[in-house]
Amino acid sequence: MLLKSMKIISVEGIVVSSTSFKESSKIINIFTKDMGIIGCMSKGCKSLKSKLRIPSEKFAYGVFHMYYKENGLSTLIDADIKDYFINIKSDILKISYLSYICELSISAFKESESQDIYPLMESAILKIEEGFNPKIITNILELQYLEYLGINLNLDNCVKCGSNKVVTISLSKGGYICANHRTNEPIVDEKVMKLLRLYYYVDISKISNLDIEENVSNEINHIIEEYYDEYSGINIKSKKMLKDLEV
Repeated sequence: MLLKSMKIISVEGIVVSSTSFKESSKIINIFTKDMGIIGCMSKGCKSLKSKLRIPSEKFAYGVFHMYYKENGLSTLIDADIKDYFINIKSDILKISYLSYICELSISAFKESESQDIYPLMESAILKIEEGFNPKIITNILELQYLEYLGINLNLDNCVKCGSNKVVTISLSKGGYICANHRTNEPIVDEKVMKLLRLYYYVDISKISNLDIEENVSNEINHIIEEYYDEYSGINIKSKKMLKDLEV
């Protein structure tokens, strides 16, 4: 009777976490395109014959049909899977990037409650599934999330005077700086400077080529890691796993 009184909705989303409930069920959290994060009971999904088994797995991506409860636990009815992420799931490193992206996206959404987060997350995951370099795609996403985390960098001009003739980046000062306002910051390679700005503004969904030298990519990754470690206040378990895998 309770379920009949709840409305049925269909929402696109990705299962970002999954927890066992009793012997045969799970509670899953679905990061949805239009409704934020929805907690959902998936009854009997652990059975091999259950139609809910695959939709209740972590990283399931599709359209979820459920009895929706606004201020409580919804109940999953069925789902139409859009992509199984076979490429990602065949590689432990890519799975780790997927875990990190999902956790970081949750943090960015909780901080900002912006509906911009889901399409950014979705685009990044789909590009990694297509075969693009997961580190570069993740770095692009990390830079684009800075605004939503409230720790944006100025990657347009000198953060002190507005000059376009910038020579390096200062994380402590909050962005690019010119020669006149540089103190003890090391000079950053011009390619790195240009790509940082490109990363910030590029439409992830439209990326068709990522021909970036490894040393340049690694330098960008180091800058972003340093900034997140110092200023984000975010502690994500999957990030440590990524670092361990890439040693």
